[in-house]
Amino acid sequence: MTQTTVPGPIEQLRQAGVSIWLDDLSRERLRTGNLADLVAERGVVGVTTNPTIFASALAKGDAYDAQLADLARHGTDEKAVEAAVETITTDDVRAAADLLRPVYDATDGVDGRVSIEVDPRLADQDASATVEVAERLWRTIDRPNVYIKIPATLPGLEAITQTLAKGISVNVTLIFSLERYRAVMDAFASGLEQARDAGHELAPIGSVASFFVSRVDSAVDTALEKVGTPEALDLRGRAAIANARLAFEAYQEFVGTDRWRALAAAGARPQRPLWASTGVKNPEYPDTMYVSELVTDGVVNTMPEGTLQAFADHGTVTGDTVVDGIGAARRTIEAVESFGVSMTEVTHELEREGVRKFEDSWTELLETTAGGLRDVAGRS
Repeated sequence: MTQTTVPGPIEQLRQAGVSIWLDDLSRERLRTGNLADLVAERGVVGVTTNPTIFASALAKGDAYDAQLADLARHGTDEKAVEAAVETITTDDVRAAADLLRPVYDATDGVDGRVSIEVDPRLADQDASATVEVAERLWRTIDRPNVYIKIPATLPGLEAITQTLAKGISVNVTLIFSLERYRAVMDAFASGLEQARDAGHELAPIGSVASFFVSRVDSAVDTALEKVGTPEALDLRGRAAIANARLAFEAYQEFVGTDRWRALAAAGARPQRPLWASTGVKNPEYPDTMYVSELVTDGVVNTMPEGTLQAFADHGTVTGDTVVDGIGAARRTIEAVESFGVSMTEVTHELEREGVRKFEDSWTELLETTAGGLRDVAGRS
C-alpha cells in the first residue's frame, strides 16, 4: 500500500501561490549561513529590510567591527557616518542578492529579490531627492535582483514613477489605505509607461506594493476598545485582514484594466501585493493569523523569522482565504466604521507614524554607526 506524504505548511503555502520572504537581514545571518538555511529549509525566496532592521543589526554583536575599523579611517564626522551607513547596508544587501541570485534566475526574475530603503528622512521632501538616492543605491549595489524601497507618501508617489521610469525596480512601502494603494498602482503604471516610451525593456523592472497589516489592527483595536460595547469589541483583530483583502480586490480590478493589459502586452510584470507587518502584535491572537488568513495566488508574505518558524510548525492553509473573503471583508469594515472609527483617519495616521518610526530608526542607525566608528578610531 502506497503511503501519501502530506506536504508541510510551508510547502502548502508555496503551492497556494504565496512567495515567502524574510523580513530581516544582518551580517550575522549572512556569515553564519542562517539566511542560506532559511532559503534551503524554509522556502524563503526574498528578503526585505528597513531602517529598523539595520539599526537592530548594527547594535548587536561584533559582525560589523572589522568593517567599522576600516571605515573609521575616513573620519567620524556626519558625512563620514552617513557614507559608512550606506556602505555597510549596501554590502549586506549585495551579499544577500548574490545568495538569492539562483532563485531570481530560476523564477525568471519574479523572486530572489532583496530590498533596501532610501533615507526615510526624504519621505516628505521633493521627489527628486528620493530619486537621486534610489539611483545611487541601484548603481552601488549593482545587482538586477534588488528592489529600492520608497515610502508611499504623496511625494513618494512621484518618486516611484520617476524611479521606475529609469528602469529601476521598486518596492513601495508603508501602504495602509485603499485610497493610497490605488494611487500607488497608478504611479506604478505611469512609471512603466514612461520606461517603455524611453526604450527600456519592461520585463526586468520588478515591483511589489507592501501593504501593512498588523499595525492596522493595533490602531483599530484601540479605537474599538474606547467604544467598549460587546459588538465593538467583537470586531477586534478583524480590520487588518479585511483591509488587506479589499486591497487585493483593488489589485484585481487594476490588472483587469485596458491600461494594464497594454503594459502586460509590452512585457511588464504585475506589481504583486506584498503583505508586510505580518508579525502578530497582540499575544491573544493566533501567531500565524496574518499568514493563514491572507493566502491567495500571486502575493508575497514577508515575515519576521519568528512568524516564519511558527507557520512552519503549526500553520494551516485552507485554500484561498482572500478572494473568498472579500464580501465578508467589506461588511467588517462597514461594521468598524459604524462605531465611528474612520479607516481613512486611522490609515493616514499610521502612514505618518510609520515614517516617523523609520526616521527614528535611521537616526538610531546613524548614532550606532557613529559610536562604532569612534570606538575603533579611539583604539587605533
